[in-house]
Amino acid sequence: MRMLIALLAGGLFGVGLHLSGMTDTQKVLGFLDVFGAWDPTLMFVMGGAIVPMALAWRATGKRRPLTGGQFPPSPARRLDRRLITGGVLFGMGWGLVGLCPGPALASLSYGGTSGLIFLVAMSAGMFLAPAAARLLDRPAPAP
Repeated sequence: MRMLIALLAGGLFGVGLHLSGMTDTQKVLGFLDVFGAWDPTLMFVMGGAIVPMALAWRATGKRRPLTGGQFPPSPARRLDRRLITGGVLFGMGWGLVGLCPGPALASLSYGGTSGLIFLVAMSAGMFLAPAAARLLDRPAPAP
């Protein structure tokens, strides 16, 4: 049952990414071009994701998923080196290519070699992330 729900949710997510234009790199880059030909339409896509997720975090409370297990804990609310560094790297990749992980996977079916190159680079980054996290978690040397 969990696999069926995951398949349906993933399919719905992919369709939503495609319909919203998140798999169109030019639309995403247009959103990021705030000093040029800015395209603000993706703000509605982000709002359409953030608002329901915020409500879902509130609604889970002490409940348990219907398929068993537990809901993941709420994310930490503090800014630290790991979060800031990860956000900067994510933003740099998003700005350079116009894709983030979800749309990159969704666009593999028609993205050609550029989508595949992005997937390989993203996978390498995910592989290297634990080592980078250990470096960021080390305390700074005393002067």
